[in-house]
Amino acid sequence: MKHGPIALIDKDMPVIVLANNLGQYGELVNNVSEIMARDGKVISVFSENAGLGDYKIRVPVVTDALSPVMGIVPLQLFSYYSAVLRGKNVDKPRNLAKSVTVE
Repeated sequence: MKHGPIALIDKDMPVIVLANNLGQYGELVNNVSEIMARDGKVISVFSENAGLGDYKIRVPVVTDALSPVMGIVPLQLFSYYSAVLRGKNVDKPRNLAKSVTVE
């Protein structure tokens, strides 16, 4: 969050925070505080009692090995519905190569 990314934060810039690895919870709280101090909107995907920010998406508590999967599912749904709301064709994303050619 230091330097470049923090300069992008304002009231129109949503920030998505993954809070399902509570080993770094203290640092995460500091980062979310900095975002909110700059009027950024925080969307948190969290497990247990780590719900921070303006909008919260709770996922089940699982082992450390499975926690990335629990975060990916709501993020994929979020990006899908965001694209649909923006009127983008989610079945034909631009710049997607459908085949790989080898010389």
